[in-house]
Amino acid sequence: MNKIGEDTMETEHLEKRFGILSVKKGFVTADHVIEALRIQVIEDMEKGKHRLIGRIFLEQGLMTISQIDEVLASIGKGLPLFKEH
Repeated sequence: MNKIGEDTMETEHLEKRFGILSVKKGFVTADHVIEALRIQVIEDMEKGKHRLIGRIFLEQGLMTISQIDEVLASIGKGLPLFKEH
């Protein structure tokens, strides 16, 4: 597998874990995760744009930055959620 494919799989895995942990912590519902994934797919296909689930939750007012940081800490990754391009 090439580097881009590996990066995509890692991102998808982290986003799945992010969604699951966000629900387990009581920050969002399973329906919120499903809706965020739906938004991701539509934006990926129509705009070629990929927003992370945490960003979608933040922009929808469903989670705060502190809550996002808490979930990321639980995942154990020091990955920046909001990379500047």
